[in-house]
Amino acid sequence: MNPWIIVAIAGLMETGWALGLKYSDGFTRLWPTVVTIMLATGSFWLLSLAMKSLPVGTAYAVWVGIGAIGTATAAVFLFAEPVNALRILGVLMILGGIVALKFA
Repeated sequence: MNPWIIVAIAGLMETGWALGLKYSDGFTRLWPTVVTIMLATGSFWLLSLAMKSLPVGTAYAVWVGIGAIGTATAAVFLFAEPVNALRILGVLMILGGIVALKFA
């Protein structure tokens, strides 16, 4: 499988486990905790597979960026976090960094 697709899936799983941290309530709720740990493990494993053929700095930065954008976006819908121009600019800057690293 294409390593960039693997990084993208790993980044989406990172979004899942980051959101799972909120739902686990400090690891006091069993099933959200189990799902969070499974997603984190899967995300790290997929990232490690992608790093076999991608530069570590680029793969890691893209993975983190996908997770950050996904988490920030999902939090707006799931947790009613505020949307304002500065937050949107921040997300766009992360996206720009991901694109630059992908094509660097």
